[in-house]
Amino acid sequence: MAGSDDAPVAAAEEALYVLTAVLLTPAQFPSVLGDDYPAACAALGLAPLADGYGLVLGQDGDGARWTAVIDDVSLVAVAIASWDCGMEHELSPDERTLVAALPGWPLAVAVAAPDVPAPHDPDPGATDRPPLAPPDTSTWGPAQRRLGADEIALQWAEWRGRLDDADVLPGSRPPGAAPAAETEAEVEVEDGTEGEAEPPAESGQPGVRQVLAEARAYVDAPPPLGRVRSAFASGDARMLRADGPGWSIVARTDDIAFVLLDAKPGEVIPVGRGPELPGLLEGLDKIAVRPI
Repeated sequence: MAGSDDAPVAAAEEALYVLTAVLLTPAQFPSVLGDDYPAACAALGLAPLADGYGLVLGQDGDGARWTAVIDDVSLVAVAIASWDCGMEHELSPDERTLVAALPGWPLAVAVAAPDVPAPHDPDPGATDRPPLAPPDTSTWGPAQRRLGADEIALQWAEWRGRLDDADVLPGSRPPGAAPAAETEAEVEVEDGTEGEAEPPAESGQPGVRQVLAEARAYVDAPPPLGRVRSAFASGDARMLRADGPGWSIVARTDDIAFVLLDAKPGEVIPVGRGPELPGLLEGLDKIAVRPI
């Protein structure tokens, strides 16, 4: 997703050449920054406003990286939707919408503005705070785990197709019951890390049982805003995303769930519907925040 290379937006004391933009709202935020909306805001030093922000990433005339934070969320949302459809759209927020001009970029950007120096951090004297930088995703950890969950949500059909329905086993079992048999299949997460996806009997694993228990607790005691999000899916289903300390869940309300754990680098663990998962997903969907 890239904006018009020559579309300036007022930031700091000079024009910012827009490269891309993202939303930072309770329902849509770069999950690589945190497990929930307040955590993502905190990573940028921002207060978690109810309506959220638009983040405009670009370069100034000297090539320095800047992130313009604006409070006109709809303006950024329209631009992103236009770019996603392959249409040109000039993103030029009014100065009155500018909340902050932050040095650096919180996310990796693969493009650069033409006719200016290569992207670099602003001169230390130009700002009173350290430049933003993308979270380290070179090794498995919370940021990489959340990116993996993002990839599964975006490519659900592909990931679901890696499982043989004939091997799908119940995703829940009574306490004390023996776990079902396991069959392993190699998969890859977004960064190319080899992992193991096991047929959906894995709620018998202690780690997965704990994740499902923590997710159920969200239904009774709602977690921080954005920990549970619901997005459009085909048919009447919804795509659910839930995150917590050390774990992420991606699920369709009419299908199975995938679990990723910090403690299991590169692994994607499918959890079958069984008798309990449908009710859990229904409960999570009721408390989830949704895009406007």
